[in-house]
Amino acid sequence: MAKGGFRGGYGGMGGMNQANMVKQAQKMQAELARMQAELEESSFTAAAGGGAVKATVNGRHELTALQIEPDAVDPDDVEMLQDMIIAAVNEAMRKIDEASSANMSKLTGMKGLPF
Repeated sequence: MAKGGFRGGYGGMGGMNQANMVKQAQKMQAELARMQAELEESSFTAAAGGGAVKATVNGRHELTALQIEPDAVDPDDVEMLQDMIIAAVNEAMRKIDEASSANMSKLTGMKGLPF
């Protein structure tokens, strides 16, 4: 092989750059863990039926509170109450997902990641 031929490696990426990349990855990992812990401790509330039903979930996707206004309870229309409960819980869950995506965008500096 002639002098100056391919010797392997990553071109301009010396050991120092790799060390910086590892440090940056570790920093991002620590920040992600902090954000995840913060998210898990957060509460998200959503309402349905004009506020007749309110659901609160935590960042671990656990339903922690459910409030139902007495006038929302109609024994002749249980289905509507069930639909309002489902809508409120699902909206609260969507809020968690939005917060999680926003955190990932802050961390990576990119929008639209499917996290």
